[in-house]
Amino acid sequence: MFYLSIPSPSTGVWNLGPVPLRAYAFFIIIGILVAIYLGEKRWIARGGKVNQVSDIAMWAVPFGIIGGRVYHVLTDYEKYFGSDKNWVDALRIWNGGLGIWGAISIGALGAWIGCRRNYVLLPPFADAIAPGIIFAQAIGRLGNYFNQELFGRPTEVSWALEISERYRPVGYENFSTFHPTFLYEMIWNIAIGFLIIYLDRKYKMGHGRVFASYVALYSLGRLFVENLRIDEARLLFGLRFNITTSVLVILGGII
Repeated sequence: MFYLSIPSPSTGVWNLGPVPLRAYAFFIIIGILVAIYLGEKRWIARGGKVNQVSDIAMWAVPFGIIGGRVYHVLTDYEKYFGSDKNWVDALRIWNGGLGIWGAISIGALGAWIGCRRNYVLLPPFADAIAPGIIFAQAIGRLGNYFNQELFGRPTEVSWALEISERYRPVGYENFSTFHPTFLYEMIWNIAIGFLIIYLDRKYKMGHGRVFASYVALYSLGRLFVENLRIDEARLLFGLRFNITTSVLVILGGII
């Protein structure tokens, strides 16, 4: 049967002379810049001062990256530790692997420190930067596309994603196309970004409600994505760990 599919990139690294430009890192950086730019505009519109978002980002961004990596390594430690593993791979963040829940929670700690140093309240600041964060997540998913990772179950839908054999999980070597979960999450993230901007303008949301809406809505979509994924994952109560986390975050956001 003939069907269309999305080809995967042949490489996730471009060599600019002696300097390797890695797609994963590139899109994360672009996402961060977009988040800071949009956050700055929204923060100033809410009465904040110029450059405060950039100053606070100096704390939030490194905390978020470290937190995201630590979460990923702790929930997938079998990939990095063991007799046949090289623990140094846990430090090679450019190969992919950032846990969003670790990035948000530890990044929020960094933002809190930055806010304290700038005499800014965290809840209104979080509301201002929430849309930028979810747009940054959408951009970052392109890095997963170039790394051929975080795809879903085999499928032959017209928008199926072609995955090279070396990236296919054990037991799926004979399948060539899979659900492009990176794309599903990317589209969902963009939709959330515009939705919370609209809701914020219409209902004048504040006191952390924009940020809470962001984490709850993102987690709702993550339930769908996690249900499709086939990569190895730690289980909790018989469910993928990220599914359990998503349910808890949804409840927390609603509360």
